[in-house]
Amino acid sequence: MKEQTPMGMNRTGMQMSPLDASAMTGAPASMTPATPGDDSALAEMRSAYIAESDPIGSVPLPGTVKGAMTTGISMLTGDQPQLLLDKLGERLAFERTGTRLYDALITKFETMQDQSTSMTLADLQKIRQDEARHFAIVAGAIESLGGDPTSQTPCADLVGVESMGLMQVVTDPRTTIAQCLHAVLVAEMTDNAGWELLIALAEDQNQNSLISDFSVALDEERVHLQQVNSWFQEATIGEVISSGALVDDVGDASTSQQLH
Repeated sequence: MKEQTPMGMNRTGMQMSPLDASAMTGAPASMTPATPGDDSALAEMRSAYIAESDPIGSVPLPGTVKGAMTTGISMLTGDQPQLLLDKLGERLAFERTGTRLYDALITKFETMQDQSTSMTLADLQKIRQDEARHFAIVAGAIESLGGDPTSQTPCADLVGVESMGLMQVVTDPRTTIAQCLHAVLVAEMTDNAGWELLIALAEDQNQNSLISDFSVALDEERVHLQQVNSWFQEATIGEVISSGALVDDVGDASTSQQLH
């Protein structure tokens, strides 16, 4: 098993080149080239782009007669079905990513044979199955409202971009189990908040038939969050213990040499 947090030739800090660091920090103000202006021009350019930009996307119009009727009735009663459909699209995209995150974590766990936590392969497979089932729950909810689960809504597009970094962490061959669990912990925290919002929106728009399944999913996600947080802490503390044991071994060897 690879060392969790090795000490090595990291040359990113100024301390690795003290002479150059001293020259940089000790240079007289008169020798430091001044750049005229500030970031106001950049802010002005960004403001122009913001003012002129179009939305990220739109929630598609219903493609079936049933969907059109369902949406029309909801809007006549003062609801905003497009908002609920947008957030359902977001949840669908994130549950898809969650399933893939656990696929990647399972591969890493099996390859590294890491024993720093109480996490088991069966635990990861169970959560992965839950995530896939939650994906199916959301897809069914979208269809029940007359929406198209294959369409990408604005919020679905947004979380796709947000979750790219999490996938990159877990699929990076260099990352440790502890580092991967940190990324998965971020996903689980977001997942919990997302399901809580969906339940609130369903209640607000009188979609009571959806609340039961959503509540089951939220309860399962809360268990996932507790498990992943526990494993992350175990893995991180395991790194500290392993590093401490390594230092103790080096110290014992040094003392032994002095005695002899």
